[in-house]
Amino acid sequence: MKPIYLILLIVLLAACKGKPAKIAKNPGVYYTCSMHTQVMEPIPGNCPICGMKLIAVKQSRSIEKDEITLSDQQAQLGNISVDTIRDGMSGGQSVLTATINFDQAKITTISSRIMGRIEKLYFKTDGAYVHKGDRLYDLYSEDLNNAKKEYLLAIKNKPLLDNSVIDFDQLISSAKNKLLLWGLSESEIKQLVSTKGAGTKTAFYSTASGYINALDVKEGDYVMEGGAVIHLADLSTVWAEAQVYGSELSKIEKNATAQVRIPDLGQKAFLGKVEFVNSELNTDTQINLIRVEIPNNDHLLKPGMAAYVIIKNQSHAMLSLPVNAVIRDGKAATVWLKTGAHTYKSAMVQVGMETGDRIEITSGLMDHDVVVITGAYLLNSEYVFKNGANPMSGMKM
Repeated sequence: MKPIYLILLIVLLAACKGKPAKIAKNPGVYYTCSMHTQVMEPIPGNCPICGMKLIAVKQSRSIEKDEITLSDQQAQLGNISVDTIRDGMSGGQSVLTATINFDQAKITTISSRIMGRIEKLYFKTDGAYVHKGDRLYDLYSEDLNNAKKEYLLAIKNKPLLDNSVIDFDQLISSAKNKLLLWGLSESEIKQLVSTKGAGTKTAFYSTASGYINALDVKEGDYVMEGGAVIHLADLSTVWAEAQVYGSELSKIEKNATAQVRIPDLGQKAFLGKVEFVNSELNTDTQINLIRVEIPNNDHLLKPGMAAYVIIKNQSHAMLSLPVNAVIRDGKAATVWLKTGAHTYKSAMVQVGMETGDRIEITSGLMDHDVVVITGAYLLNSEYVFKNGANPMSGMKM
């Protein structure tokens, strides 16, 4: 076996003599390709991959495992920009997506007070506006027709049988009260007496104004006593309903002033108050509901419109960064810190609420840290390209 080792040693020595080792021309400087940064040569020359001329890069100190160094040209092409963490970098508001909805407290349900058949509907489409006193529907009701006949008969017989044992005043009053109970007004009862005709159909009128929110019947349907016929919504005020994570509820106060912006109206802003915060979380999503009441005097706001609710948070220290400065992969979040001239280091952070184009950083950064604001994803890709691994790998949560 010894002769074999001797032969291998001779071959290696010959190879070393045939290819002299490269000696660094300038200590602390290496040469790389602006297109292929994995190339790092101690002497100037051309890139062995693309043939471009190598550029000099100063290396002031040793590069740590989770760091990456770029050339001047790479930093410029990558649009790398940084910002220094300082006291006072705080997010003072929450921006929540919302939807305009009816104010449920201002929805009026008009119901039938007696059983019968809807002979005619005068409003047949959702969204139509109904004024108080408008004729809504005609009803055929056998019970109501009999009650009208009883009332007219009592009035007719009073002059003829007033001296009898029957108290016609009480009988007339009882018959009239039945008609009032079943939905006839005083004026309708007076008209009934003046015309002396009961008729087979009875008209019913709206007791409120509003937009039709729902129609529960159609012509020809039978409606039961107490059955809903029509729902009217008063849109003088509306609700902006927004979803918020349970962890963020502590930052939102009931009765807090909120600004509601409507994209469909050119970002027009409306002021309102947080009237309701749901005490129950959705167990699947851990999302809660808040409700902002908004005046809608001009009726510009329509249910179903998309909106943004902007609420000023309770005063508290909060550090936030642009969303694109934080790299997230579903398991962890990291940022890139500048540690030297064109040298950057990956650091793990904990994130909180995301509002608009900024995200809260709850831990992982300190005052005077220099954070990469733009170009973080380029640095991450360059690190993976050079090292063959994600900088997050090996980090502990």
